[in-house]
Amino acid sequence: MFTHIMVPVDLVHKDKLQKALDVAGDMAKLHTAKVHVVTVSGDLPGELGHTPAEVAAALTAFAAELKEKYGVDVEAHPVTSNDPAADTTRKLMAAIDDIGADLVVMASHQPGIMEHIFNSHGGYIARHAKCSVFVVR
Repeated sequence: MFTHIMVPVDLVHKDKLQKALDVAGDMAKLHTAKVHVVTVSGDLPGELGHTPAEVAAALTAFAAELKEKYGVDVEAHPVTSNDPAADTTRKLMAAIDDIGADLVVMASHQPGIMEHIFNSHGGYIARHAKCSVFVVR
């Protein structure tokens, strides 16, 4: 049913992604699908590295951990943006098309007052993506 599962990740907060990663791993096993972990980062130094190449290396290492943990094929897709705060949703939507994802599994926090005014990344993607979206709280 699914062949390419995209999982947006923020490696700075990877401790909060466990439920979504478990769902993606289980779905990938069930459907013999490939998991694509995607992160959007800036081109300036940050917590994950000083260069986009260092961020890509961190994401590749994370993908290798997931591959071993879940026993499924996992590929890293680092995306660089000049302004990740403004571009993340747009970049994730483009990644869905680039990957050919037929399922997106996203972690989400409990909605608050701001989500009644502004879309969260997950909310926007769930409403506008052409593929299935599983938002995990």
